[in-house]
Amino acid sequence: METEINSKRILIIEDETSISDIIKFNLEKEGYRVDTAYDGQNGLHKALEEAPDLILLDVMLPLMDGFEVCKRVRETSNTPILMLTAKEEEVDKVLGLELGADDYVTKPFGMRELIARIKANIRRTDVLADKLNAPADVQAFGNLEIDMNRYEARKNGTALDLTLREFELLKYLAEREDRVFSREQLLEEVWGYEYYGDIRTVDVTVRRLREKLEDDPSDPQYIMTKRGIGYHFKRA
Repeated sequence: METEINSKRILIIEDETSISDIIKFNLEKEGYRVDTAYDGQNGLHKALEEAPDLILLDVMLPLMDGFEVCKRVRETSNTPILMLTAKEEEVDKVLGLELGADDYVTKPFGMRELIARIKANIRRTDVLADKLNAPADVQAFGNLEIDMNRYEARKNGTALDLTLREFELLKYLAEREDRVFSREQLLEEVWGYEYYGDIRTVDVTVRRLREKLEDDPSDPQYIMTKRGIGYHFKRA
C-alpha cells in the first residue's frame, strides 16, 4: 500500500456500530488509519482535537446531530466532510452542503462508491496543499481578483470567505471563461466523480458561490446559467 494513503487518518462519526464497523474494516483494508465516535459531542471533540484528514459524518446522532457537528467543525477547519444520511429528502442533503459539507452519501451505499468519494476528496486536499506553497498567480476579472495558486479571491479588495469547493468551482470556470459546462462535467472535473455524484450538489455550490460573489445573486454577473445546459463564467 502506498505510503501517502497509509498516512491518511479518517474519523467516522456514526452511532450505528454495525455500519461503523464495516466502514472501518474496509477503509483499513485500503490502508487508512481509522478512528470512530458514536455520538456528536465525542465526534466533534475528536474532529477538533485530532485533526483527521477526512470526516465521515452521520446526520442522525445522539447528543449532537451531524448538522451541528458540521457547522462547528467548519468554524475552524476545512477538513473534508462527507455526510452519511438515511434520508432521501433533498432538504436534508442541501442543508448539509449549506453548512459546509463537501458531499453526502445516502444509505444504503456501496462501499466502492464510498471509497471512491473518500479518495477524491483526500486527493483534492493534497493538491491544494501543494499549490499553497506556489508563487502567487493573481488574475483580474473586472473588480474580482483570483489568486489561482493560493486559493484566495477578492472583490473590490475585500477577501471572499469561500470554502475549498466553492473556490475550486470558481477557479475552474474562470480559467475557462465563456465555456459552458454541464453539471455532469463539473461534477467529474471539480468534484472528481464520474458516475457517483448527484448533480444537485453542483447547483447548491453554485448558489452558495453566487451569494458570496455576486452583488445580486438573483441577477448574477459572473457565474451564469445557460438554460438547459449548465454554467459558465463571464467577466463582469
